[in-house]
Amino acid sequence: MERGVAKVLGGDPKGNNFLYTNGKTVIIRNIEDHSQFVNCVRFSPDGARFATAGADGMIFIFDGATGERVGSLGEDKAHKGGIYAVSWSPDSSQLISASGDKTVKLWDVGAGTAVTTFNMGSDVSDLQLGCLWQKDHLLSISLSGYINYLDKNNPDRPIRTVKGHSKSIQCLTVHKNEGQTYIYSGIFYHLLLQLFSLIFASHYWDAETGENDCFSGKGHSNQVSKMVTTDAGELVTCSMDDTLRYTNIGKKEYSASDVVKMDFQPKSVSAAVGGLSLAVCIGQIVLLKDKKKVFTLDNFGYEAEVGVIHPGGTTAAVGGADGKVHLYSIQGNTLKDEGQTLDGDGPITDMAYSNDGAYLATIDEKKVARVYSVADSYSVKNDFYGHHAKPVSLAWSPDNEHFATGGMDMMVYVWTVSDPDQRIKLPDCHRLHHVSGLAWINEHTLVTTSHDASVKQWTITY
Repeated sequence: MERGVAKVLGGDPKGNNFLYTNGKTVIIRNIEDHSQFVNCVRFSPDGARFATAGADGMIFIFDGATGERVGSLGEDKAHKGGIYAVSWSPDSSQLISASGDKTVKLWDVGAGTAVTTFNMGSDVSDLQLGCLWQKDHLLSISLSGYINYLDKNNPDRPIRTVKGHSKSIQCLTVHKNEGQTYIYSGIFYHLLLQLFSLIFASHYWDAETGENDCFSGKGHSNQVSKMVTTDAGELVTCSMDDTLRYTNIGKKEYSASDVVKMDFQPKSVSAAVGGLSLAVCIGQIVLLKDKKKVFTLDNFGYEAEVGVIHPGGTTAAVGGADGKVHLYSIQGNTLKDEGQTLDGDGPITDMAYSNDGAYLATIDEKKVARVYSVADSYSVKNDFYGHHAKPVSLAWSPDNEHFATGGMDMMVYVWTVSDPDQRIKLPDCHRLHHVSGLAWINEHTLVTTSHDASVKQWTITY
């Protein structure tokens, strides 16, 4: 068998390694050194040797031509946990290994000893699942999905960590501070290891450079449904863990004290001036002021889906599964039902006031977007049609003349309030999933998110 033609195909639970040639599997040797599953097999660049790494924490080195074992790495085991990947140096003298013990190790293969141990952290998300030696760069991938550029001179601190979402993005908002705009996005995902954990991760992105990071500390323990920002510089999030959280945007850290426990699971949250917040829960509507519940509304006779507060803090609008928008006046610390409802064509899926409070826009399951004129007693300004499937997200442009909607048809439309026929269509914004969130950076820049784990910026030209 010619060297370079033979390639290690993989292993089985018994620790056997198989080799194949010319596309046909040929077993030339059973290697049974590993006591548990073989996770990775890699030839050195010169083909002289290959390394195997297993769930038993062992790394074995074999002759590339004969398959004879020529050594192992480490005195007892290479790692205290299972090893998921190895990668050789370009000169075939060293390799790096990534392990579930939350470390990456740099090995002198000839001596069989670790030259450097990179300690990647102490959390479950710091488990190391992959690694790559690319020319002069040493990289690893954490369970969190982060890509780490390792530093030989400072093994406890990567040169750079590339962060981002690796799971479905559930919600989105934008906040501007001192001329700089940040995008905030949230996900929910499961980690299944020795323990079952629930993690909600909130990222913030510099809209100009794309650089991002995530909040520190312990956040929500279940899926976050909505997030908004306040004029006081706080990110307000509502979650299926039955809580609202208020997070100081400047500190970028979750606060254990600024958490409000709801009686029922919240679906939606809105915020306005004067420290007001509105939470729409399953079977309950809650008005909050300065992070405290001040009024609750029960037994209101319909299923509430989403709620928003007028920017002036005078009115709360609640969209229901009954296809109506129910209006409540905010009087002090109470909500008063004035008996006024607005008709939709179907169950309301999302709604928002324009930034100047002049309009209220809604979308419903019948694929209709509708704009009401607030000053004209909420008379219908215009109806907008275009989606082929249920629209689920809505956001107003800062110019208050345009708004965007995203649907289950994976399309985004940008509408002009005064002319329903003047629309901009963004087809297949996220090809695999529908748009889960919309937000505007400025009147010409729209941000979209989706369950495909991506955040996209779009330039809108009218």
